[in-house]
Amino acid sequence: MKVKTILVSQPEPKIENSPYFDLQEKQKVKIDFRPFIHVEGLEAKDIRHQKVDLSQYTAIILTSRNSVDHFFRVADEMRFKVPDSMKYFCQSEAVAYYLQKYVVYRKRKIYVGKRTFAELSPLIKKYKDESFLLPTTDKVKPIIPETLDALGVKWKQATFYKTVISDLSDLADVYYDILVFFSPSGIESLFQNFPDFKQNDTRLAVFGNTTIKAVKEKGLRVDIAAPTPETPSMTMALEKYILKANKGK
Repeated sequence: MKVKTILVSQPEPKIENSPYFDLQEKQKVKIDFRPFIHVEGLEAKDIRHQKVDLSQYTAIILTSRNSVDHFFRVADEMRFKVPDSMKYFCQSEAVAYYLQKYVVYRKRKIYVGKRTFAELSPLIKKYKDESFLLPTTDKVKPIIPETLDALGVKWKQATFYKTVISDLSDLADVYYDILVFFSPSGIESLFQNFPDFKQNDTRLAVFGNTTIKAVKEKGLRVDIAAPTPETPSMTMALEKYILKANKGK
């Protein structure tokens, strides 16, 4: 079956040169974007209920751009002036780069991992005397607390924001050839919004092993999986599939 329409369960990219726009142009397919989940920040009082006093921490562990935004939002709501001496441990270059929205990069102590949390852990281990705060979502990958416990550092996890399922009721009568998912939460949202969802001819493009597992647990079929050595990105996996499906169009 040919592919004409794709729904990506994420916000529309803000950059003009997104590979999704290139894919749409090259393969003459329609790509829509709609976040199946979204993030909501907790209020300062909710953070206080978790017995968090920002002045007690000398280092912040930042695993995503959301963690950056919500740490500084909460600090502002608590009227806490983040000291220049604060150390920032960023999981990736993308997170560290985003941190520049709030701090003068060259004047701060910023330590950057390569991509995964495991790759950041050796840097954290070097600073065992610090008191670390991990501002995070309500759904944390177990590898993060397990790694920090194994390092033997002084740290505290606090929920600064939570993942919330979006209302998709307006999509009830809309059909797409391919639905694209990046997290188990996206699959959860699909079934919370559409409890009677039947896959039928809809193709599912799924990124990451945990998301693939969530799809299969719902009895659904994975038609396009990424990343693979041949297709490390979702857009590459989609293009490969579309080229094959639309052959002779």
